[in-house]
Amino acid sequence: MSRSSRQPRARGTSASSTTRAKPCRGKPRAVKEIGNRPRFSTCSPVSPLYWMSTAMTNPYLSPTALIDSDHPEVIAFARAHCRGSDVRERAVSLYYAVRDSFRYDPYRIDLSETGMKASSVIASGAGWCVPKATLLAAVCRAAGIPARPGYADVRNHLSTERMRETFGEDLYRWHGYTEILVDGSWYKATPAFNLALCERFGLLPLEFDGRSDSIYHPFDRSGNQHMEYVHQRGHYPDVPLSLMAEDFRTHYPVWLEQAEQLRAADFLADVERENQPA
Repeated sequence: MSRSSRQPRARGTSASSTTRAKPCRGKPRAVKEIGNRPRFSTCSPVSPLYWMSTAMTNPYLSPTALIDSDHPEVIAFARAHCRGSDVRERAVSLYYAVRDSFRYDPYRIDLSETGMKASSVIASGAGWCVPKATLLAAVCRAAGIPARPGYADVRNHLSTERMRETFGEDLYRWHGYTEILVDGSWYKATPAFNLALCERFGLLPLEFDGRSDSIYHPFDRSGNQHMEYVHQRGHYPDVPLSLMAEDFRTHYPVWLEQAEQLRAADFLADVERENQPA
């Protein structure tokens, strides 16, 4: 190429920064089975420039105070785990990454703004249903997939004795899940219970295929009643922390008083005791 035919670059950019990454097209190059789900071949997430420009017109792609999809660790996690040649495959890959990379721990509840951020799950390596759903929404947004948190009140029939004593009931308000936009439809995905925990608790792990809702099973592997959805609270562009905290203060005063002791307890040890034969 002659000097006269070269295209000028914007000031402050390098040749490499002006090169656009080619989007993945067609089917994945290879599909391998992991357990009962496919692993799609590596496909880089869309360009961060695309995320920022699209977020200007779509609130479900924008970072928020708690869905901090612009946090470096959130972006790095999305880049490391986003796989597939289309939105559905990418959403599925991110769901399993969030579900199984971070253990579920309902004892480590921190209602501060810092403790409720999506990035806090990555920092701690664990989270309860709300922050894990927040993280899934964040990594989806970071990968250019519209996502939003949703909430419901559920009756959990397999909670631990410590939880029942602390919360005073088996109705858990503001259970969190994620709604992901795939091919024009919103689908619910619940990344709370990691696979290792499901196996120890005798639960059916929640699978997500990007074609239907993935919410808690009503029964466990043995046919015992597990989870009952009592009331749907709908979806939000960000985590409604003030509403959530107000409800918790009203319905779970003992839990708020004993939150520090609960965080110091061992959830997995309590799970083991629950599963021991009488």
